[in-house]
Amino acid sequence: MGSIRIIALPGLPLFAPGDDLTGAIAEALERAELALADGDVLVAAQKIISKVEGRAVVLADVAPTPAALELAERTGKYPALAQLILDESQVIMRARQGVVIARHLLGHVAANAGIDASNVADADGETVLLWPVDPDASARRLRRQLESRFGVKIAVVISDSLGRAWRMGTIGTAIGASGLGTLIDRRGETDLFGRVLQATLVARADELAAAASLVIGEAAEGTPVALIRGASYIRDETQGIGPTLRPLNEDMFT
Repeated sequence: MGSIRIIALPGLPLFAPGDDLTGAIAEALERAELALADGDVLVAAQKIISKVEGRAVVLADVAPTPAALELAERTGKYPALAQLILDESQVIMRARQGVVIARHLLGHVAANAGIDASNVADADGETVLLWPVDPDASARRLRRQLESRFGVKIAVVISDSLGRAWRMGTIGTAIGASGLGTLIDRRGETDLFGRVLQATLVARADELAAAASLVIGEAAEGTPVALIRGASYIRDETQGIGPTLRPLNEDMFT
């Protein structure tokens, strides 16, 4: 039977702009008496990527526009947060008291355009984190640095906890990836009884992000990186997360 291991890396720091993420991960692997091997997948929480890339914003530094003031009045959000949501969004899809659902600049649909304040230190006032400008590029950079350091071929997934249409609760979801086919097309294959699969597309990067979230956690766990060993995926150094985003002309809900 197939099996995988999902291992949270211990002892990682809180991270700040410009920190050596690759070095910190390498040290955590050493503490855990692990070394990367060909085929491993490293899943990193979006928050640490955003912290290292300087994507923290102090709300007091944000000047709300009239559009932000209107959104804040409708939803009860802080006007500065409403402004950041607008800045990070293609379009506001739904807004009501306490809730804003937006299509992010990157194409993902997320509450508050992915902006979050959990596990963010507020030394200079209330601070929030924006997503990385290009999560695929962030994943690619981290993958290449780790591959060079360890002499292996791996995949890297950047994950965040997102809600899902018609379902309660959040789940680990890939917002950036490098080194693997993020969407596997199994149409044309046959099932156990010889029936040809007509619509089976497997969101492999999302599956890996969800699996890693079991050990990365959501609150005070302090383990924002997980190593997945034994997972099956297709090696691809060019595909990012784009293929997993449903085209707008196929959107049946907006």
